[in-house]
Order: sequence, then C-alpha cells, then structure tokens
Amino acid sequence: MAGSHTATNNAVGDHPFLRAVAALSTVAGWCSAAMIVAAVAITCQMIFVRFVLNGSTVWQTEMVIYLVIGATLVGLPYVQRLRGHVNVDLIPLALPAPARKGLAVLTLSLSIAIIAVMLWYGFDYWHFAWDRGWKSDTVWGVRLWIPYLALPVGFGLLLLQLIADLVGVLTGTEAPFGLEND
Repeated sequence: MAGSHTATNNAVGDHPFLRAVAALSTVAGWCSAAMIVAAVAITCQMIFVRFVLNGSTVWQTEMVIYLVIGATLVGLPYVQRLRGHVNVDLIPLALPAPARKGLAVLTLSLSIAIIAVMLWYGFDYWHFAWDRGWKSDTVWGVRLWIPYLALPVGFGLLLLQLIADLVGVLTGTEAPFGLEND
C-alpha cells in the first residue's frame, strides 16, 4: 500500500514540536487502547452478573458506551499519526512532487480549519454540561461533563497532530501524503 506507515517509520526528525506532538499522540493512543480494554472487561463483568449471578446491572452499559466513544475520540490523533484513516491516494500518486505538496498543504489546512471548528463547539458543549451540572437520565446519573470531556481533548489532540503534519510537510520532514518522490 502506497501510504502505509507505522509509528516507527513516520519521521519527525529532530524537530522538537513534531517530537512532542508525536509523543502526545502516542500517549493518546495508549489511553484509547486502555479504554477499549476497560470496556471489554466491564462487558465481561456485566455478562457474568446478568447471566451467572442473575443480578441486575446499573452502570455497566452506560460506562461501556462512554468508554468506546471516548476511545474513538481520544484515539483520533494516534490514528492520524499512523496515517490509519481511510484515504484514496489516486490523485496524489498521479501528481508531480510540487503539486502533491500543494495538495497536501491544502487538504491539511482545510482539515485543520474543520477540526478547529469541531474543537470550538466540542469545548462549548463540554463547558455547557459542566456549567449547568448536567447528569444522565439513568439510574447511575453520571455527571455528563466527564464523558463529554473526550470531545475537546480528542479534537484538540487531533488538531495538534494535523498542525504537526502540516509543519512536517512544509519543512520537508515528512513526505506529502506519506508518498516518497519517484
């Protein structure tokens, strides 16, 4: 696959900003993986309580939902760092190197603008839940600012990773779309 990367071969060089953002994205990936493992463990516990002990569950379903959504949002920068998002590289492959770099700068700039808007509204939504003391309408009654915190954290870290990708392309540290020149 032309754009295939791993965290080890995604160059950041000696650029301190790129190294710092790469480290943050990696930590976010580990946190995301931990949330998935916790969700699986809670699901197993819930199945045991329901079908072996014949008991009821109060918080497990809601917690699993929040963990999986949080893992998805917090894991965004790590997946971006690995270039793991779905992409079609037909056009970049057909372009000469200067046009490929221009297209990469354009798409990264548009992505940064879109994610910045999502970060703004995600923070606003989280702050609204915090300020109003929102709680879920379930028996557990979790304070909603806690799971909603995944919105500004995930989008904020993704925004940082996209900015790092743009800096990497502009400085020549990273190849546009991860495609080396012929």
